[in-house]
Amino acid sequence: MKTILVTGIGGLTPRSLAGIIRENHPDYKIIGCDIEKKAVGFFMEGLLDEYFICPRCNTLEYFPWIEKLVKEKNIDYAFVQPESEIVEWGDYYEKNGRFPCPVFMGCKLLSVSLKDKAIMAELLEGTKFIPKTIKVTQDNPRYEDVEKVIGFPCWIRATNGTGGLGSLRLDDISSYKSWLFINSKIQEFTVSEFLTGRHLANEMLYYNGEYIKGAALECVEYVMANTAPSHVTGNTHFGRFLNEDHINKFCDDCVKYLEKKLGVSAHGILSFDLKEDKDGNMKVTEVNIRHMAYTGVMAHVGFNLIEDTIKIMEDGNCDRVERVPYYHYEKPYVFLRDVDVEPIVLESEEVFNYPFQI
Repeated sequence: MKTILVTGIGGLTPRSLAGIIRENHPDYKIIGCDIEKKAVGFFMEGLLDEYFICPRCNTLEYFPWIEKLVKEKNIDYAFVQPESEIVEWGDYYEKNGRFPCPVFMGCKLLSVSLKDKAIMAELLEGTKFIPKTIKVTQDNPRYEDVEKVIGFPCWIRATNGTGGLGSLRLDDISSYKSWLFINSKIQEFTVSEFLTGRHLANEMLYYNGEYIKGAALECVEYVMANTAPSHVTGNTHFGRFLNEDHINKFCDDCVKYLEKKLGVSAHGILSFDLKEDKDGNMKVTEVNIRHMAYTGVMAHVGFNLIEDTIKIMEDGNCDRVERVPYYHYEKPYVFLRDVDVEPIVLESEEVFNYPFQI
């Protein structure tokens, strides 16, 4: 029996990870931790064997607490999910030459560079991979550059955070000024050209620079879209699983460019968010340094990076992970997600065409 730690268990993705581990390994012991005492994962029946409130990862108390937990609970390995924690674990490794326990994640430099969307935009500036993008701050809003370099309509969002934090389409300079005022507590944003095409996502696994496998999907509709000014939230209500190899190729080309630019090898899970422009050209809007929110529902249709991650951490290598850089789903699956319910997978969207009876 193994004992697994899942951090940030109040979040959707860590809960999904724990759920898949519970399904596939009912004999494993799962421990969850979170900084929030009201973390939902603490109170989901059957999800965890034990749970703990932990210090914030940027405090001096955090790693002594983690080290004590690993020792006392005999933790075999951990899924570290919040990106702020991943960066701190990378820093811990650089200082100590080891992690508190086995994990599967990239180096600190790559993690820091992708966590901050402004840094990522600077690294990819002038390439085909991203839309025209500039960084703005509350102190330096760069009104003229927003209007002349990017142009309207444009897209604004916070440089850090998930769920489309601070995201909105801006149509003129007055709406830009208003949005800065409304979001005065957010100090830094990126402003980029507005993309009108499909919202795509791609989850990929790398091991010491080798692209092992990846699979794509389309985010079509969003949970509680009307509650967000942008009508885009961090959760997809309706999505399609896609067998489109060019998505994987585009993302892998982007990773290879970043590897060369930074002088590092990609290692761990990288999750892309992309948008197409009016001509169907893909542009990277975000790269998460962890499993994305769809990882659980992807596991249910055959693309199980959670199980692959377990194999890597248990074996200390990638030998048992199947090499499938261009994963194809067996059927044209679609999925439905909502608040407080498990995702529903359908074999195709043809079901929506059936006559419904009351």
